[in-house]
Amino acid sequence: MNTEKHVMTMLVDNEPGVVSRVAGLFSGKGFNIESICGSPTNDPRVSRITIATQANPPVVEQIEKQLRKLVNVIKLRSLNGPGCVRRELALACVTVKPEQRAEVLRIVDLAQGKIVDAGLSHLIVEVSGEQEEVQTVLNLLKPYGIKKLARTGPIGLIREPK
Repeated sequence: MNTEKHVMTMLVDNEPGVVSRVAGLFSGKGFNIESICGSPTNDPRVSRITIATQANPPVVEQIEKQLRKLVNVIKLRSLNGPGCVRRELALACVTVKPEQRAEVLRIVDLAQGKIVDAGLSHLIVEVSGEQEEVQTVLNLLKPYGIKKLARTGPIGLIREPK
């Protein structure tokens, strides 16, 4: 069966061990987590967990049913489709020779990224946007040499009604 990337977000009680229980559900059922991000919300009693996984639709449905059964899960929503805003952040340490610096700066500028650290032979670049946009920038930087890379995976929110 065909697998596809699925991103879901959930509001959970802001208590110790909740992220561990959610991740444990995935591992206990043999589901892979591509990325997981936990963060506070504007309500100190509630946190948001965003998870990306690669699975076929029946498996995603099973995952969602299991997550809804967890006592600390308040609300679970899919972040797929046009009703959602999704973004990813990447930090990349790029090797740069002096004669390549202008080219790398041009790539970062076109991607509306930022240079967050610079040295004689490296630049640390920050890029954010849709996952595909971030990947495109990383593909353009790859020939220069990416020494280190950190990515958040997708995070997102459901759009509010117009």
